[in-house]
Amino acid sequence: MTITGATIKRLRIEAKLTQKKLAELVGVSQAHIAKIEQGKVDPRLSTVNKILQVLTESKEKKCKDIMTRGVIFAKPEDNILKISEIMVRHAISQMPVINGRKVVGTITEENIIQRLGSNIAEEKVERIMDPPLPIVSEDANLSTVRPLLERRQGVLVVRGKKIVGIITRSDILKTIG
Repeated sequence: MTITGATIKRLRIEAKLTQKKLAELVGVSQAHIAKIEQGKVDPRLSTVNKILQVLTESKEKKCKDIMTRGVIFAKPEDNILKISEIMVRHAISQMPVINGRKVVGTITEENIIQRLGSNIAEEKVERIMDPPLPIVSEDANLSTVRPLLERRQGVLVVRGKKIVGIITRSDILKTIG
């Protein structure tokens, strides 16, 4: 595929970027972008690569596009019976554990199943929880999340310091197609 000024212009328009905004993101002048799009200059390869990187990144889905909103939290002092009932009712496999406004851990189906026994129902979440899930910005690209989900069951999504969503492996599967 040959990258022409017309190709760059089409990609820029699809990305809903102005020449000025693209120029800012790439680190060149708006006039230079205009000349490239009109075919009046032959840009350096590094400039074309920067332009394509900016234009393709803006196409990639962001965490806010696929996250599940309305995160349900557990508290360290909650008992496992209560948490397992919530998990079943909401068809979820993990819950972040918060103490006040701070995320202190994660309780998963796996944690519970590994400790099944006669007294598991009354056990406290804090005794069997895992470390907290990783946290990413709602504007992070999904490519940031994929490697995290290879090691963890979910990723918390924040806007500023507020948790606004969660992305699990099943959310990533929903993006196929």
